[in-house]
Amino acid sequence: MSNVGDVFEPGDSVPASGVYRVIHDAFHTQEHEVTCVYGKIFPPCNHCGHHPRFVLKYRAQHIESHEFFKTPPAQNRLASLAALGRR
Repeated sequence: MSNVGDVFEPGDSVPASGVYRVIHDAFHTQEHEVTCVYGKIFPPCNHCGHHPRFVLKYRAQHIESHEFFKTPPAQNRLASLAALGRR
């Protein structure tokens, strides 16, 4: 599990969904924040390549993995849709 402040680089797998501070080379652009999703790969920058570092600012659960918003399995999905139609 990753901790706030942990640093990652392009090519690393995103260890936790959340907001990351991105630090580029000093000549390219200022620091900024991005949202990254668990399991994706941190990409290189189109301008400064593999220089950026991604610092976990805070974790945030992706909506698709939250228990209230997960897509139900196919057999439950039809029942859910039918229940919505009865309202």
